[in-house]
Amino acid sequence: QVQLAESGGGLVQAGGSLRLSCAASGRTFASYAMGWFRQAPGKGREFVVAISRTGGSTDYADSVKGRFTISRDNAKNTVYLQMNTLIPEDTAVYYCAADTNGNSYFTFRRRLPDGYEYWGQGTQVTVSS
Repeated sequence: QVQLAESGGGLVQAGGSLRLSCAASGRTFASYAMGWFRQAPGKGREFVVAISRTGGSTDYADSVKGRFTISRDNAKNTVYLQMNTLIPEDTAVYYCAADTNGNSYFTFRRRLPDGYEYWGQGTQVTVSS
């Protein structure tokens, strides 16, 4: 069983920045592919970004490319999401997710919720205009 805990959400003005963290349990974090998804009220869960086991490869949704940066520290079992130039449309609950065998990253499933086995509880990000 893998537990994921997000933190760092909050209220920010448009143009501002936030840094989300996701701490994972388990001794084999370095073998997990990780992803961030978000869900706005009344909408489905939307892919934001994914990162491979080593961090050497990343995949961003077009809507966040150039503004968001994902990174990971395998020694700390943590993945980060640096969000800059935030816009009101970024308002959502942000979830981190883990694919414990890392293989979904190398297929289209890295952009789908069912490509991940474990999910955090989510952290709210609200961007005011």
